[in-house]
Amino acid sequence: MARGFKRRDGRYVAKLDAVERGLVVGLMEQVLELIEPDDAGARQVQPGGEGGDGGDEFDEIVAGLGGIGMGVSLSAADQVPELSGSVPRERDPALERIFPTANRQDDQIAAEFRRLTEDGLRARKSGNLTTAIQALSGIEDQKVSLEQPQALALLIALTDVRLVLGERLGLQRDDDFDLLEEQVSGLPPDDPAVYALAVYDFLTWLQETLAHALTP
Repeated sequence: MARGFKRRDGRYVAKLDAVERGLVVGLMEQVLELIEPDDAGARQVQPGGEGGDGGDEFDEIVAGLGGIGMGVSLSAADQVPELSGSVPRERDPALERIFPTANRQDDQIAAEFRRLTEDGLRARKSGNLTTAIQALSGIEDQKVSLEQPQALALLIALTDVRLVLGERLGLQRDDDFDLLEEQVSGLPPDDPAVYALAVYDFLTWLQETLAHALTP
């Protein structure tokens, strides 16, 4: 069972088993693919932890549960409109959540601001995701122990994953989570919507424990 982050001897420590780490890593891999700068090229970090020493057991668990994201797809093409309310457009709506429009009254100003800033933002977010993936991948037991830069990168990476997953689930307002929870309450436990909502709740809890640990 997962245990949230606590600060111990200047490090940030949590307990996550291979399945839980595989879930988080898989989702971060998907978001990294979504937001990487166009000229980033092929990534070196692969699902299952080839950026570290995850071990055969970790690889087998990830493969056995359907690969990246442990059965939760963040790809716009895989979304069901009646569930998420998201219909893929020319620009993925999830990108609008991660890179919000700077000026909603003037499209020309907004487009120019995006042109000047978005590549840099993509590079920084990609760097945080890569750092977080590597930190969670190179683990042989259940203990996650992070230095402060790794913990900060993971905190930001979890924010981006939750933004994308929230967009896929149609979470636009503060009360949308409660409404969606009501909608799925009558569904079978193995329904994808129930699982996706549980994953979102898990990510929220994990991020909150990390944010609390990082607070002086």
